[in-house]
Amino acid sequence: MEIYIGSDFKGFETKKSLIEFLAAGNHTVNDMGDYEYKDGDDFNDSAVAVAKAVRENRGSIGILICGSGHGMTIQANRFKGIRATLCDSVDAVIPAKKSDDANVLCLSADRVDIEKAKEITAKFLETDFEPLERRVRRMNRLDERWDYD
Repeated sequence: MEIYIGSDFKGFETKKSLIEFLAAGNHTVNDMGDYEYKDGDDFNDSAVAVAKAVRENRGSIGILICGSGHGMTIQANRFKGIRATLCDSVDAVIPAKKSDDANVLCLSADRVDIEKAKEITAKFLETDFEPLERRVRRMNRLDERWDYD
């Protein structure tokens, strides 16, 4: 499986550990930055890079790690075709993948330690979308353009 991974400074150590963990599982892992620890850096660049790569490489997944996980999730979801989800437990992964076909996993480095991040990531990789008609319909609606007043 092709995996794109990125982090900010708070998620940097978790990202390094996940890259080793995923590579040991024979996954192709593409590090999309940050490439070195930079205290106080912004999450936006790596989130954009991962979201674009996942969008352009159908069937791939993304993993993003920042302090809270919220910034990465919000940034990634700005891209058509991206369904980023913030998961802080293995149980949270199941509906995100089965029901919502999430293709980018976001993790909080502040709330999830490295071992838990590995467990959550493993569950994300092994859980498949169940393409029931109502779920497919809902996923298709996510990419509609909505104009709110």
